[in-house]
Order: sequence, then structure tokens, then C-alpha cells
Amino acid sequence: MPDMLLRRDQSIEQKFEQLMSNNPLGAEVSQDSVLIAIGTSFAITTVIFLAFLLLRPFNTVVYAPRLRHTDEKHRPPPMGKGLFAWFHPVFKTNEDEYVDRIGLDATVFLRFARMCRNMFIVLAIVGCAIIVPVNVKNSLEFQKNLPGDLSSKAIFLMTPRDLFGEVFWAFVVLAYVIDFIVCGFLWWTYRAIHRLRRQYLESSEYQNSLHSRTLMITDINRSFRSDQGIVDVTDSLRTTPEVPRASIGRNVKDIPDLIEAHEEAVIELEKVLAKYLKNPSQLPAVRPLCTPSKRDPEYTDRKQKVDAIDYLTARIQRLEAQVKDVRETIDKRDAMPFGFASYETIESAHSVAYAARSKHPKGTTVRLAPKPKDIIWNNLSLDSKKRRWRKIVNNFWITLLTVLYFIPNALIAVFLSKLTNIGFLVAAFQTELNRHSRMWAIVQGLAAPAVTSLFYYFLPMIFRRLSMKAGDQTKTSRERHVTAQLYTFFVFNNLFVFSLFSAVFSMIVMIVSLAKDEHEPFMTILKEITFFDTTMRKLCEVSPFWVTWLVQRNLGAVIDLAQAGNLAWGSFSRKFLNPTPRELINRTAPPPFDYASYYNYFLFYSTVALCFAPLQPVTLVIVAIYFCLDSWMKKYLLLYVFCTKNESGGAFWRILFNRMLVGTFLSNCIVALLVVARGYGSRWMMLGAMIPLPIGLLAFKFYCKGTFDSSLRYYTKGQLGKGVEAPPPIDKESRRRDRVAVRFGHPALYQKLTVPMVHEKSKHLLAEVYRGRLDGDLGDSAAFSDVYTMKRMSKERPGKTASVTPAPFEFVSENKMDFENFKDRPEFSDEHGGEGSVYGGDSIHRTDTPGSMFDNQRGRSTSRDSERTIGGEEPGVVYPQGYHQTPSALREYSPSPEPGLRRQESRESPYQIRDDVNLVSGAAPMGGGGSTPYGSSRDQRQQQDYFRR
Repeated sequence: MPDMLLRRDQSIEQKFEQLMSNNPLGAEVSQDSVLIAIGTSFAITTVIFLAFLLLRPFNTVVYAPRLRHTDEKHRPPPMGKGLFAWFHPVFKTNEDEYVDRIGLDATVFLRFARMCRNMFIVLAIVGCAIIVPVNVKNSLEFQKNLPGDLSSKAIFLMTPRDLFGEVFWAFVVLAYVIDFIVCGFLWWTYRAIHRLRRQYLESSEYQNSLHSRTLMITDINRSFRSDQGIVDVTDSLRTTPEVPRASIGRNVKDIPDLIEAHEEAVIELEKVLAKYLKNPSQLPAVRPLCTPSKRDPEYTDRKQKVDAIDYLTARIQRLEAQVKDVRETIDKRDAMPFGFASYETIESAHSVAYAARSKHPKGTTVRLAPKPKDIIWNNLSLDSKKRRWRKIVNNFWITLLTVLYFIPNALIAVFLSKLTNIGFLVAAFQTELNRHSRMWAIVQGLAAPAVTSLFYYFLPMIFRRLSMKAGDQTKTSRERHVTAQLYTFFVFNNLFVFSLFSAVFSMIVMIVSLAKDEHEPFMTILKEITFFDTTMRKLCEVSPFWVTWLVQRNLGAVIDLAQAGNLAWGSFSRKFLNPTPRELINRTAPPPFDYASYYNYFLFYSTVALCFAPLQPVTLVIVAIYFCLDSWMKKYLLLYVFCTKNESGGAFWRILFNRMLVGTFLSNCIVALLVVARGYGSRWMMLGAMIPLPIGLLAFKFYCKGTFDSSLRYYTKGQLGKGVEAPPPIDKESRRRDRVAVRFGHPALYQKLTVPMVHEKSKHLLAEVYRGRLDGDLGDSAAFSDVYTMKRMSKERPGKTASVTPAPFEFVSENKMDFENFKDRPEFSDEHGGEGSVYGGDSIHRTDTPGSMFDNQRGRSTSRDSERTIGGEEPGVVYPQGYHQTPSALREYSPSPEPGLRRQESRESPYQIRDDVNLVSGAAPMGGGGSTPYGSSRDQRQQQDYFRR
């Protein structure tokens, strides 16, 4: 039994005092853990990769959904059925093809992965050539007079744990080498992304899109909350004579909440019916029950159980009626503090946005408009004060989460990453550790990284919710903030808490021991403790954990490639669960790529490697191997499997650039720590030599910002100058169909309500189990599904149908439950990157939307209080049905836009907005001549002049 083993009668306090002491057993376990982790990881990686080769040709639903569903322009190169048929299209497809096939966001991701691969290959070669010989040579000279077998401590020979004096000049040189290599690769990649972004801005798809020449104006004062007010705001910038078409935002009241509740009820009903009708030949004896919603006022007893099918169908009916009623009461005058202004040319829009980038004209915020699907509409109505307060609250919760995670993270750092520490506290475990050291080495090598990774799986979900509450106005900005928050959380908890807690804890134990046993004054003890030296030693001792953790990332990368989770879950759910038709359809669609999580992993791996490069150069080699494997694995996944849910046009790059500089700066701080701890004699000279490093990083950042950022974001900063190519010809037909008020109107005004989907095999049973309405009128039938209108027979009059109200159902057969048959429907395609023409749809216009108020107009838009409405020279603005000009808006009919036509009752179903019954068609033209239901044009002008005064 080694001397380090503790007696059973030792007190807990005495055991804690020895937790952080050096012991050969701990070194042996650490070295074995690294070797076992490396061998196990690469062995499992090889097995999973071979499984991918065998399964890929026979399962295109999982391994090539983009190849099955995308249109000709966005389709990746075809693949054969051979085991290595994927090799040629993955490695031979050039970068220019990526933008057309997978989008600019995915192209930037691959470019960043390739940059990390090349950068860490160079760093591994240069860094190991500088540091490893220095560390090994000087460590052997220091330890040659110490007792014990040095081979058991070989993992620490490559660390500077036993180095002193002038040798740390080599680490100062290493800091300069790291900075120059990192900045060189960042500059080269910045230029490449700038070129890709300019090509994207000049592409015909971007030039002809409406959002590219539209501005989003927020924080609008009440005096400017009209179409004309938006024009006044943009005109105040005086950058272009062109007059935009403007559309002020409208208050949609509680329609979004009603639609969300309706969708939840529909999905819940689908799940209930899928389970209840799983075996149509033998229904369960008991009908399903559920608890009423807390938001349902008809049920006071929340604990009671009600018939799930009857309750959910009744709730869906109520919500349908409420959505329709509220849509008919939307008042055009109830304007919100945001709006949109669309220009005829992209040059005008971008020049105005560039001029307003650092200004707030008339108290507003003017910026380029995102794609309509990218907007978080609920947050647009928040003013600057509310957003500022919400950001403060959001930062508080993030800080609280970080502090709360301190406890489990510290326990993992002290005990799970070094099992010998548990042995110091529990003598029985120490005996077991000595008896089965190999087995516990495996546990130590795998358990701590696995537990750490499990918690990090849920972090993006938490941060997304917090960012939504903080007031982010677009989904892409939310994802960028999530990336930054994840990176900050990872760096703080793993570098400052995980890695440094061991050193801090050992010093606390030492202080308590000296104060108790030696009765030394507290200040005297602090002067005697060498904080930097202790911290340096503990960082060197914790470095094996990071080697094993980074090795396991290779395993995670190949698991992504094999899509093991999707395969396992798909097979399990089909066999043992009751998936609904909607769930089965979504599983065959390309899954969205989680850019925030993957970017955070890449940034964090890079930061760990850069920070531990002076402490354990092996980390550079491990990370280089990881990026070599994952750069081509992610290339395959983005080409054939994943889709970009919300294309941002490469907006992630600046966050990546800044975080890479932060990681480089932290690496410089680690070198400075080593110099302060052990650089005896020339300590201050070394620190002085390192002063230019952070200054150089800061100067490099501002150089790249001034050189590239403006042209990355804006197509032009003013009028086109000499030598600048003219934009592609304007698609006149597309511009003629511009619908600013519709395309940038709140989706709640036109969104179709979700229709319950039921398996076709159960259609003959629905009349028996469904006690509510059975007649239905869905409107347009789905192209690849059958919509039935079932008639319920009357009990009082045999042979006659019962008098019931509409309740549509959509029945889907087994052979049609594929995303290919539903990719043209927004309820499915929007969640799987369907915006644009990825699946062959219209890339510019919304389908099934009402006519625009600007279909036949050019130039300045009209408004309720625009001067153009006085002359009566233009037909005025036609608003959606239900957009009323007077407070008495609650009515069944809307005035006809043409004189002499009688009012028609709106019979549109909430599930369908027909092309021939436009949402806007029933409203009267504003400012037009002729009689109106509200009096003559002269009366209207007098009223407008009165209110204007």
C-alpha cells in the first residue's frame, strides 16, 4: 500500500488538506486516461464511420434528404450507391457552387471550418516544434535527481510544470507566433468572405428580392405612425430623390396567441387520434381523457378529466371563430411603432440605410429589412426603453445561471476529472481505485467529459428563450446572440472555473491549515503563498482532461455524420410509439442546422487549444485532427442532409472573427501567467516584450472593421462610381407584383390555420369516435393528400344528414407521408429552410396572399393623412378586409372598392385565404373620388384637415 493512502481514522478536514497534493498514482491514472481515451475514441470513430458507409446507400431519407427534395438549382451533386460514391462530390465541389446549392451561411460555415483546419495544422507543427523540445529537455534535467519512474509522468514532461528562469523566452516567442498565424488566417478568410458576400449581393436572386431594397424602421414616434410618416422619416436623410412605398405596422391584437393556441390544440388532437386509432380493427375500450387548458375559461376545475377528442375539437372550433372575429376588427388607424419602406432600386435602399447607420432620424432606428420570415414580430413593438430593461434582466438571468452552474462544475473539476481526490475522502474508494486502476482510468477518461457535454446540450434552448425575452427583433440576431452567450458561458465555466478552481481550492485549504495549526496572521500567510506558481502547476495537471475531452469531440463529429440519433429515434418511434402523420412527414424533411451550437463548439475548441498550447502542446495536434475530420464531415452534412432554416447572408462571420481574437488574447494571458510565475530574473523584460501583442490584436480588429465591414453589409454607400459594375437588369414583372404591406405584414393576418391530419386507414372510424362536427370545407385540397367531407347521419330523420357546422380533416395515406408531397406548404417548408426557391417555390412572393395596395401604383405610397389623398388624383390605398377607417369597425360587411357593387358577406374559412377573395379587397379606397359609405370625398378631406390642424 503506497504511503499516500490515508488511514480510515483520519478526519475529513485532514483529508481535504491533501486533496491537491502531487502523487504518482494520480499521474499514472492521468496518463492512462489520455491513452485510453485516444484509443477508445478513434476505435469507436472507425466503427461508426464503417456503419455510415454501409447504411448510407440504402437510406436516402436520413443520409440525403436534400438530394431528394431540393430543386435543380439547389440540388447537390448526385451520388451513386457505392460505399465511397460520396467522396467525389464532397471533395470536388468548389466553393462557388456552395453558395447556389446550400446558401451563403452554410458556405461561410465550411470556410470557417476549413480555416480552423489549416490554421491548427500550422500551429501544431510550429508550436510543437518550439515548445515540446524545450519542455521535455528542461523537465528531464529537473526530474533526473528525483526518485520515481519518469515514464509514469511522461504526460507532464511536455508541460512547463518543472521549468524555471530564462527558458520562458521561448514561450514569449510562441505567443508572437500564435498571434501572427491566427491573424494571418483571419485576414485571409475575411477577404474570402468579403468576396463571397459581394457576389451574394450582386446575384440576381438578391437583387430581385423585395427585402434587399426595403428598410425596417422601428421606434417610430406617434406623430409619424402612418405611411406618410415613414416617408417623412426616410426623406429627412436626404440621400436619394426616390420616394419609397411605405407600410406602417398594425396592431394584430391577440391573433398570434390565438393561432398558437389553435396549433397546439390541433397537434394535441392529432396525437390523441393517432394513439386511439392506432389499431382501427380494435379500438381501446376507454376513450382518451385530458385536462382542460388553463386558458380555457369554460372549465373552472382544472383537475377534472374530460373526453380528449370532444374537448379538443370544441376548443379548436372556438379558437377558429375567435381568430376570424378578431381578424375582422383590425383597425388600420391602430398603428404600431414600426414600419417598412421599399424602394425601386437596391442602391437607394442601401444608401439610405448606410446614411442612417449611426443616426436616429426623428427618433427612429432605420436599418435594412430582414426577410419577413426572419422577423420576430412580437418584439418589433417594443420601444428602446423596454428593450434596454429586458436586456438588463436577460444579463441577470445569464449571470445567475453561470453562478448556479459553478457548484456542479466545481465538483466535476475537483472529483470527477481526478478520481484520486474522491479516494482521499473515502478510504474504501481509494482501495478500489488501487485494485482496479485500469477500469477507473477508463471512467475518469470518459465520465467527466460526458457529464459536461450532456449539460451543454440544453444550454442553447435556454439561451434562445432568454434572447427572445430580451427583445431580439430577428431570428438570425437571436442566433448570433446565442452564439456569443454560449461562448462566454463555456469560456468562463471551463477556463476560469473548471481549470482554475483546483488551484484556488488548494490555496484555500493551505491558508486554513496554516492559520489553524501554525497560528500565523492572515496577511503573513497571503504573502507566503505564491498564487501564480500554484495556478500554473494546477493548470498543467488539469491539461490531461482537456486532451481527453478534445479527443472525444472526434467521436461526436462522426456520430453527427452517421445520424445515429435520427436513425435510432425514427425506428424506435415507429415501432413503439404512435407518431402522427405530421410527425412522420417532418422526419423525412431536411433537418435545420444549428449554427449557434456548432459555431460555439468550433470557437470553444479553438480557444481551449490556444490557451493550453503553452501548457500542453498536444492539444494543438488533437484539435488539428478534429478539424481535419469534421471539416469534410460537415461538408457532406450541409450538402446532403441539413438545411439553413433562416438564411442571414453570412452575418455570423463578425462574431466568429471577434471570438477568435478573444481566444488569442486569452492565450497571451496564459503565457503572461507562466512568465510571472516562473520567469525569474527576466520577468519584467518578458512582460514588457508582450505588451505589443494585445495592442496589435486590437489594431488588427479595427483595421479589418474599417476595411471590410461596410461593404460586407451594404451593397453601396451612395451612388455608383466609376469602375463599379451596374447591377443586373431589374425584373420588371417581379417589381410590378411588389406587395410591401402584405409581404411585410404580420403573418397573423394571412396565416392559414392548421388542419388536423389523420391517417387514411382510420377515416371510416372517425364518424364513430368523433362526436363533434363532421362536415368540413377545407378550401383548396392538398396536392398529395385526400380531404374528405364526411356527413353525419341524423338520428331523428333516418337517411338524412345531420345539421352540423364545418370541421375539416385531412386524411393522408401511408405512401404519401413524405416531405416531398408537402414541401410546397408553408406549415412544413418554413421549418425546413423552405423560404426562397430551395424546393422549387417562388423566391420572392408569398403565396395565397391578398392583393397589394401597390399593385398598380408607382412612386410614393398614399396614406390616411397624406397630402396626396386630398387631390383625388390617385385611387388611394386599398386595405385588407377588416382594416376599417372608423372606430365602428365591428361589422359583418366591408364596403366594395367599386361604386355600384353590393357588399358581399365574407365566407372565407379561417383555414384558407382564397386568391379571388383577397384580404384587402373589401375595404374602400382611401382618398379616392366618388361616394363612400362614410360620406363624400369633400367631407373626408374636411375631417382630415380638421384632425391635421
